[in-house]
This record gives sequence, structure tokens and C-alpha cells, in this order.
Amino acid sequence: MVNSYKDLTVWQRAVQLSLAVYRLSSGFPDEERYGLTSQLRRAGVSVPSNIAEGYGRGTRKEYKQFLAIARGSTLEVQTQLIIANELGSCDLPEFKQTEGLAEEVSKMLYSLIGKL
Repeated sequence: MVNSYKDLTVWQRAVQLSLAVYRLSSGFPDEERYGLTSQLRRAGVSVPSNIAEGYGRGTRKEYKQFLAIARGSTLEVQTQLIIANELGSCDLPEFKQTEGLAEEVSKMLYSLIGKL
């Protein structure tokens, strides 16, 4: 039974993704503080935030819209992770774990949107 957005597995995994993004990006070079680090963190936080906001909107149409925005943010995170990895800015195992979380959340959002 879902009584709150906090009960949604996709929201819980999205929070884990956001935390993983913060941990990963903490090792980025200082010159990326206002570039890739900031952009990646904003996108990472956007995922669970949009799931929660959509849940609270009250209509199925708005909920789906915010879930779609959250999914777009997961794709943004995935793209930025690839860039960070190609630049050599992150630890490979940590990159793979974070990339896997982003892929999982993206698939979960796609499925939830389809069910609505």
C-alpha cells in the first residue's frame, strides 16, 4: 500500500541515486565545481524531487508529467556521468555503480509512466 511518495520504491532508489551522485562528484576536480559537479548534482536531486512533486499534484496527468521530467533528469545524469568518466574525473567502480542506479531508476520510471 502506498500512503506517501516515500513508500514508492522508485523514489527510494532515486534518493539513493542522488546520494551516489553527490559521493561520486565529491572527488571531481575543483575546476569543475561550477560546471559538471554542479550540473550533475542538480540533475541528481531533480529525480526524486520531481517524483515527490508529481505525486503531490493530485491529478494523474500532472503526475505523469512530473515522472517524465524525472526520467529526463535520469538521462541527463547518465549523460553527465559518461562525460565525467571520459574525462577521468571519477573512480570506475563508483561510476559503474552510479550509472547502474541511474539506469535502474530510468527503467522504473518508464514502467510507472506506462502503468498510469
